[in-house]
Amino acid sequence: MLDIVKEVLTSQFQAALCTLNACIARCPEAAWDAPIGNLKFCQVAFHTLFFADLYLGHDAKFVRDQAFHRAHGEFFRDYEELEDRPQQLLYDKPTMLAYVQHVREKATKVIAGETQESLMKRPGFEWLKFSRAEVYVYNTRHLQHHAAQLSLRLRADYKIEIPWIGTGWRELSPP
Repeated sequence: MLDIVKEVLTSQFQAALCTLNACIARCPEAAWDAPIGNLKFCQVAFHTLFFADLYLGHDAKFVRDQAFHRAHGEFFRDYEELEDRPQQLLYDKPTMLAYVQHVREKATKVIAGETQESLMKRPGFEWLKFSRAEVYVYNTRHLQHHAAQLSLRLRADYKIEIPWIGTGWRELSPP
């Protein structure tokens, strides 16, 4: 049963990341810094990826120590996402696409390493009051929530379609 659970978690997490990746890849330059609610497109995309990355870990302490983060220090800068303040920084598209790939690879490895015991434990984030298993569902819902926002803006303002991605690692070509 554990293998099935991990397979489903991986497949749906990857589908959500693939949807976000399609939004980022298909975003025209004119939309990249355009508003999506109180943030800009690039900030929503970064926020979404950052928390997907963060919640794949066991607590907030280790997110900065990842090789991808150390190699792209200018991209992460002051980790404003960990502060209780509005986002101000802007993000470049090529690094954002590389960050998606980092999170996708990390997700596959991390979920594969889960055990029944680890999935039942509470995560190391004091603001999350549920099991690690539920963190994966929560994280996938967060990805889909923001991917839907980005997709809607692309469709409404630029007539760019982001198709339904039901499972796994399905890649989409640019428009």
